[in-house]
Amino acid sequence: MNKSKFSVFKKIPSVTTPRLIMRKMLPSDSEDMFEYAKNPAVTRYLLWEEHVNKKFTHSYLKFIQSQYAAGNFYDWALTLAESGKMIGTCGFSSFDESNNAAEVGYVLSPDYWRQGIATEALFRVMRFGFEELELHRIYARIMEGNTASEAVARKCGMRHEATLCKALLVKGEYRTIKIYAVLREEFQKLSFSFETES
Repeated sequence: MNKSKFSVFKKIPSVTTPRLIMRKMLPSDSEDMFEYAKNPAVTRYLLWEEHVNKKFTHSYLKFIQSQYAAGNFYDWALTLAESGKMIGTCGFSSFDESNNAAEVGYVLSPDYWRQGIATEALFRVMRFGFEELELHRIYARIMEGNTASEAVARKCGMRHEATLCKALLVKGEYRTIKIYAVLREEFQKLSFSFETES
């Protein structure tokens, strides 16, 4: 992926799905983010700890602004199209430019679990990656036990490629990681029950 494609995240474009407006995260989202980021159930299978207070969340979102500006941050805020409420994030965790690949990640408020919203958001991010960035491969690293996240990956066309036993030290415990992935040509052949819009 060349620098011109990578630089799109310096001014991350807003994209939409039937239920979501996916846009840049803002400090004004701190109350909505804290609402779910303080929940241990949300961070159970993530690398980061739950947020301790709203001040921490606000400081984090202010810091993220500089990361956007530098082109070092690739997450969208997931906001409900009807209300504007932020209910999670979805985007790219990292890029492997030499191999034209990217890792994706997603977090969603428990109030909106089991409604297909994470699948809707991830599919849109993957579509952006394959169509706009012309990526060759997109993958996700999912901690063992996070069956809901595995289900989302499978619904978006990813297949289970590997299991890395106790490969990652997270919060003082070695965790087993499952790798899910899909190639661009595979993704293009997939048929989904929902539609996304540009």
